[in-house]
Amino acid sequence: MISRFEEIYNEYTHLVYNLALHYTQNGADAEDITQEVFVKVYQHLHKYDPAVASLKTWIYRIAINQCLDFLKARKTGKRFAFITGLFQSSASKPVNDVVHFDHPGIAAENKEELEKLFGLINELPPNQKTALILAKIESRPQKEVAEIMHVSLKAVESLLQRARQTLQKKLDQSEGF
Repeated sequence: MISRFEEIYNEYTHLVYNLALHYTQNGADAEDITQEVFVKVYQHLHKYDPAVASLKTWIYRIAINQCLDFLKARKTGKRFAFITGLFQSSASKPVNDVVHFDHPGIAAENKEELEKLFGLINELPPNQKTALILAKIESRPQKEVAEIMHVSLKAVESLLQRARQTLQKKLDQSEGF
C-alpha cells in the first residue's frame, strides 16, 4: 500500500525538480533541492491546510523558498571564498568555483545563449525571478503565480513587467560591448 507521502512525492517530484533546475541550471543542485523540499513536505505534511492553498501551491511555495535559500547560501559562500582568497596565497585553489550551466534539456549550440540569459535572470531580484520562472519558464497562469507567491494578480503583472524591462536593458547593454 502506497502512503500519502509517496503519492505526493510521485506526483510532484518532477515539478519540484524542474523548478529547482530553472533556478540553479544545474542537475545535481536541482536534485539536492528536490530532496530537501520533500524532507520538508514530509516533516510538515500534518500542518498542510487545504483551506489555505492547494497542495500543489503549498509544495511550490516550499520549493521556491528552498531554491531562494540555496541561491542565497551559494552567493554567501562565493563572497566568503572571495574574502578568504584575499588572505590566502595566490597559489591556493579558490574555495568555491563558479557554477557551470548544466541544464540537461539544452542543446550544445544553444547553451551559450541560454547560459547568458539565465545568468541575467539570476541577477534579478528574487520576486521578479520567481514570477518570471513560474509564468514564463514553467508556463503557469498568472493567477496561479499570484497564489503561489502570496501576492495580488496586479503585483505579478508588475513583477513580470519589471523583470522584462530589466532583462531587456541588460541584454541591450551586453550587446553594446
